[in-house]
Amino acid sequence: MNIEVTPLPGIGIRKEFGLSGSRRRVGVIDHKDGSIDLLIGRIGNPDASEQIPMSGPEAAVLANLLGAPQLMAQLDDEHRELTGLASRQLPLRAGSPYDGRLLGDTQMRTRTTTSIVAVMRAGHVLPSPGPDFVLTAGDMLVVVGTVDGLTAAGRILTDG
Repeated sequence: MNIEVTPLPGIGIRKEFGLSGSRRRVGVIDHKDGSIDLLIGRIGNPDASEQIPMSGPEAAVLANLLGAPQLMAQLDDEHRELTGLASRQLPLRAGSPYDGRLLGDTQMRTRTTTSIVAVMRAGHVLPSPGPDFVLTAGDMLVVVGTVDGLTAAGRILTDG
């Protein structure tokens, strides 16, 4: 995949790529002030792109939505041969008793026999978070364990 990077003096950086099988392009403008615009347009006409401003939290949610399914598909492939083992994405929502707290405070492994193997945050995969990792609302936790353990883990993240 070829990503075109275009400096925009005084504004920031435009990054975009063409979608296979269509004449469409998608990308982002990373503004110097930290804001992000989502771009959707046609190949060959960058000036006609639709530019959608996004807040930092909105960009983080979109990045998680796009990145988490790829990670989950890979985990599912790797666990296919292991009977009784499953993977699930569990969101840490605003209002969770663990928003702003350490991962170790959940006592997830002790309480559910599940393991949090990665956290998706703002489009980045943070693998193997330790007990001192600070959870933040909007994080997507990738959890591995039994189906019952995963259900219990979801309740813990919501109810404490």
